[in-house]
Amino acid sequence: MLADEAIAGDAEIAHTRSAHGAAVAQSSHEIVALARTLVAVPSAYPPGNTHAMADTIEAMFEGFDVSVERYGTLPHVMNLVVRVHGATPGRRLVFNGHLDTFPLVSAKQWSADFNGEERDGKLFGLGVSDMKGGLAAIIFALRHLAGLRDAFAGEVVATFAGDEESMGTEGSGYLLDHVPHAAGDAMISADTGSPHVLRFGEKGMIWLRLDATGKSAHAAHVHKGDSAIEKLLDAIQELKSVRDYPVAAAPEVLAAIERSAAVSEAISGLGESDVLRRPTITFGTISGGRLSNLIADHASATADIRLPVGVSVAQMTARINAIVARHPGVSLEIVREYEPSWTDPDHEVIRTLKRNCAAKLGTEPVVNMRVGASDARLYRRHGIPTVVCGLTSYNMGAADEYVHVDELRALGEIFALTAFDYLNAPAGAEARLTP
Repeated sequence: MLADEAIAGDAEIAHTRSAHGAAVAQSSHEIVALARTLVAVPSAYPPGNTHAMADTIEAMFEGFDVSVERYGTLPHVMNLVVRVHGATPGRRLVFNGHLDTFPLVSAKQWSADFNGEERDGKLFGLGVSDMKGGLAAIIFALRHLAGLRDAFAGEVVATFAGDEESMGTEGSGYLLDHVPHAAGDAMISADTGSPHVLRFGEKGMIWLRLDATGKSAHAAHVHKGDSAIEKLLDAIQELKSVRDYPVAAAPEVLAAIERSAAVSEAISGLGESDVLRRPTITFGTISGGRLSNLIADHASATADIRLPVGVSVAQMTARINAIVARHPGVSLEIVREYEPSWTDPDHEVIRTLKRNCAAKLGTEPVVNMRVGASDARLYRRHGIPTVVCGLTSYNMGAADEYVHVDELRALGEIFALTAFDYLNAPAGAEARLTP
């Protein structure tokens, strides 16, 4: 009897899923309209005011069986948490996205309307790839899942973070620290990327500032001066050696980078695989001196160091301190830091997402690390398995930013089906979920 009931239950779930898939496919054009509406709402950082975005998203859920919570953390920052409860207790799947965008660099350089324009199978607009298109896909998925509450256990939650471009402290960071249901059993981020490359981890980061002091004198009297600029340049030259710091990465991370290289580098650029496996350092600013004929008594520089899996912040900080200590007159300040993070690339949520991407896109996505940072690192810091699956970006942060409409529509369908599958998977079903 119990076996018969289980078979009947499986058949009912399969029927519901089939109908769900047909419904989202038929209505996926709605995602484009949602994205255009979001793009038209200004939320560039700076100033990063996300109140209007929060209002717009809340209005998009009117008439749907969801709960919406607002969390203002700064005068200009508003976060939203949207919940769709299932029929019975179960797991919680979180979708995450941020409301703020890069600033508009130059309106005159745009050939399309930066407030949103669809043409030639593309959707143009400021922030459409990073990440208002992804937000639209999340909203679309939750609206459909709200009509299927009796067909899954647990709940689906969307955390719409009002602060990400300035490192997320008042956005996802705040929600994870203060709102229990902002966390879950797994998280899918719709941040920019590609549904063809699912990102399971990110490099760590250290931002540092160097200050050098010397003694000013006229350039004709070099014997009386002490150049802060030369001290700084000597320290910078030695700091470049951190690029050769030995890395002890987990074998599964290295294997994933290797397997995904061809597909991932075709999207993100040649050399990405090498960058993912080693530390990098870039010097972003440098200043010093007053006149060309005066020896500089002060100079400063800032640098960005990215850490691969296998190198900790503590290890790299020790190396940096040791280098700077060999340069009298140069001081070091660590401005910001966080550890590299990763989720098991074979985790259930990644396999489930991968299966739905393959079914919708016609090609199986690869699974790789991510070069850039996202709020996914904050979720991993809280022990939550996390994957990034967003839209392929074109001209992100520049004129004529756009995404492909077909991919945008597909992403919403993928999210809706992945959530249904993940929350309907019975305990111990991980092997069955493997593609």
